[in-house]
Amino acid sequence: MELKIIPLFFSTLLVLFQVSFSTGQTVVKGGYWFPGSGFAISGINSTLFTHLFCAFADVNSQTYQVTISSSNQAQFQTFTSTVQQKNPSVKTLLSIGGGGSDVTTFASMASQSSSRKSFIDSSIKLARSNNFHGLDLDWEYPSDSTQMNNFGTLLTEWRTAVAAEAKSSGKTPLLLSAAVLYLSYYYSSSVTYPTQAISNNLDWINLMAYDFYGPGWSPSSTGPPAALYNPGSQQSGDNGVKSWIQAGLSAKKLVLGLPFYGWSWRLTNANNHGLFAPANGQGLAGDGSIGYNQIKQYITQNGATKVFNATVVTDYCYSGTTWIGYDDTQSISTKVAYAKGKGLLGYFAWHVGADDNWTLSTKEARAGTIYETTTTHSFLWLLSFTIPPDSDLLSACEDRHVETLDLVGLLMRAARLTASQQMHIGGLKFWLD
Repeated sequence: MELKIIPLFFSTLLVLFQVSFSTGQTVVKGGYWFPGSGFAISGINSTLFTHLFCAFADVNSQTYQVTISSSNQAQFQTFTSTVQQKNPSVKTLLSIGGGGSDVTTFASMASQSSSRKSFIDSSIKLARSNNFHGLDLDWEYPSDSTQMNNFGTLLTEWRTAVAAEAKSSGKTPLLLSAAVLYLSYYYSSSVTYPTQAISNNLDWINLMAYDFYGPGWSPSSTGPPAALYNPGSQQSGDNGVKSWIQAGLSAKKLVLGLPFYGWSWRLTNANNHGLFAPANGQGLAGDGSIGYNQIKQYITQNGATKVFNATVVTDYCYSGTTWIGYDDTQSISTKVAYAKGKGLLGYFAWHVGADDNWTLSTKEARAGTIYETTTTHSFLWLLSFTIPPDSDLLSACEDRHVETLDLVGLLMRAARLTASQQMHIGGLKFWLD
């Protein structure tokens, strides 16, 4: 009887280890980098990320081929090798498009089979020749039903081509992701993203859950640029996540966006400085945007007052008539915990060059360890259920002094402790009876 039970136990053990490790490997702790940030690639602390996005490649408006500008070629070509010096396991993706790209070029490209093929073939070739592990599409945004349908067709053909290339080359298939609006539709329930095509063909999507408020499009009052919650308004990260899940997309396909920058307003009255206070456009030069590192400097230099709003999950600071909305460490850690609680695949940041001595990235990474920790607890819990700690099998194993099974005995005791701890927060007493 023992000869039958022990192999079964090891089979269960092996499967559970495989599940545990594969789950840990699929967590996304992402960050975008772009040349215009002025931040050197070699300065990226890649140990804090699982995936890094190099932005942006362009789409030629005539040929629809994906290209890298001559000014960026040298940096893009060495991006992967550079970030892997500190973290050999980090994966890199070449991001195509961006907020400053020509949306009409994307719409035109996606509308015809021949132009889609040109885009797809050139993107795969470019990713391979520059040693990227994947491709990321940032089309901001398909804006009508026809464009949404074409977007879905593009994704289907892209995945097919990626699979074919991997088979012919013998290489690991390229990752495919897309940066999308935080909602599952383009501001109208009749213009919906092709959820099924996304589910079938993309590894995940990056929800741009920020820029809800800014002085350029909501100049008359301050606002939380990246509110996680927003009572009375659909403009929030939580509403976006719910929108995608209700549309039928698995939470494990969703990666929550976190901004490493903020927006500034000029207060109408310096004494009225809360959320949604009356304002008159931007509070700082340019378009009113400001990186997190610059926000920290501003606070120090101006003695600005800092406020964290737990209801909305946002930070803001003010000095005189200047008001800045942004995410600080408490907002970031709250959002990462939220992502875990909702079962999301992970999070990403725009952009790594705006961090302040890796303060936000470190906070993300530490909060993000709950993904791996929970996986380990789940493994131990399952193991303790499969072979109870007081079973005859473990007693027999201990009598035989087999080192491997002694280790299993230790795991059993750890599992019992873990389950005992979880009983108080997860109602697992049933398994301990």
